[in-house]
This record gives sequence, C-alpha cells and structure tokens, in this order.
Amino acid sequence: MKLEYVLPSDIEKRSFEIIESELGNKKIPEEIKPIVMRVIHTSADFDYYDNLCFSENAVEIALKAIKNAAVFVTDTNMAKSGINKAALEKLGCEAVCFMSDKDVAKAAKKNGTTRATASVDKAAALDKPVIFAAGNAPTALIRLHELIESGAFRPELIIGVPVGFVNVVQSKEMIMTSDVPYIVAKGRKGGSNVAAAICNALLYMAGGR
Repeated sequence: MKLEYVLPSDIEKRSFEIIESELGNKKIPEEIKPIVMRVIHTSADFDYYDNLCFSENAVEIALKAIKNAAVFVTDTNMAKSGINKAALEKLGCEAVCFMSDKDVAKAAKKNGTTRATASVDKAAALDKPVIFAAGNAPTALIRLHELIESGAFRPELIIGVPVGFVNVVQSKEMIMTSDVPYIVAKGRKGGSNVAAAICNALLYMAGGR
C-alpha cells in the first residue's frame, strides 16, 4: 500500500475529502453536515451518517445559545478536555465538568445516585444557557429527562451520545421524546470523543470556521 504524503496542516482537510469520497452518493443536509462530518472524522465510523438524529432547528438553537455565551456541561473530564479552548474563548463560552466536584460526590452519596445524576442537578442551578453533552452516562440523560418533564430545568440543547449497554438506548429514546432540542446518536454507539466532536463542530460553525 502506497503512503500518501500530506502536510500536517492539511491532514484534517484531506481526511474530510476522503470522507466525502467514501460517502459517495449519500448526501448530508447542509445545516447538519459539519457535525456529521466531524463525528465521522473523529470516530472513523460511517454508521454515524445514519445514527445521528437532530430535533427540528436543533443546530440553529444551539448556535444562538453559543452566541449568548452558553456553558457546555460535560459528563466526563475527557469530553471537557476535547472541547477546543480557543474556540470557547473566542465566543465567550466555557466548558465545565462537575463529576469530580466534592459537592457532587457528597450529593450522590447522600441521595444514592450516580455522580452524573448529581452533576445534572448542579448544572440545573446555573444561571446561564446550558448545552449538556453526555458521552458516557445514561443516568445523566435520565435525570435530564426527569427535570425537563417536571419543568425544573430546560437546557438549550442536549447532546446525547453515551456509549454502552445498560440503559443507553432507553435513555437516548427518552431524550428524543422530550420537548427539548437534541442531537442524539441512536443505538449503543457514542462516547466522550463523539460528544466533544459535536461541541467543537457547533463552536466552529458559530465562529464562522
């Protein structure tokens, strides 16, 4: 197999060209294309062409929230680390993860819940537009659904892409039936890298990249 020489600065561009080529006749609507393409680029998994689901106007709503200095709340520090810091700063946004916070650990222990559940409760107290990105914990999505249904919390957008087997599919379906904008990876696939990729795609779109 012949190696392809690509300058470091051109690797991402070339990767996207390869993705376009391998998609062939499959067309992605322009409003969601940057997100789908970046997730495929991050995961090298073309299943996301079919798996990524978007509620009506989800991207438009997310971009508006970002321009209003939204807080990206993640359910893992890995996802938080993967979000582009320069893009956040440029747009006046921030990314946080509460999973290691002492008060979250204390609340989880007291209430007999996961830290992800407690982190959702902490996110609900933020006095800013929230984009919640779950790449690991279905319990975060389940708690989000509970708070949405009760009227206690309404994020601007939920990125629901936890990976795994226990309650993963069910929790995603719950979010897709709730009255809140979402980007969800149907099925068992997902992960912190996918969550970060979606956050970055939205930031780049909002920043005009």
